[in-house]
Parts: sequence; C-alpha cells; structure tokens
Amino acid sequence: MRKLIKALKRDERGVSALEYVILAVIVVAAVAAGGSVLQSVITNAFNATGTKISNCIASVSTCGK
Repeated sequence: MRKLIKALKRDERGVSALEYVILAVIVVAAVAAGGSVLQSVITNAFNATGTKISNCIASVSTCGK
C-alpha cells in the first residue's frame, strides 16, 4: 500500500491535465470577453456607417463632403 501511495505522489500526469483545464478556462474567458468588446465595436461602426448613408441619401448635396 505504501508503494502505491508513493507512486501516486510522484505521478504528475494528473497535474498536467489540471493545468490544461485551467488554461482552457482562461482561454475561453478571454475569447468571451474579447467577443463582447468586438461586438460593440462592430455594432458602433455599422451604426455610424448606416447613419452616414442615410444622411447622404436624405440630402444628396452633402454626399460628397
């Protein structure tokens, strides 16, 4: 029984798996946070472009300015 406990103490395979899980959680959190920021940037860009196009159509004289 002591040999088994010593062998489990020296075995680091479980630690590596745990490290990969923690890394995966961090990556997923970063992607989710970045996605929400990117979403707002893209939304603002499309809204600004749409506003400019609407203004251009409404008033053809300001289209070239």
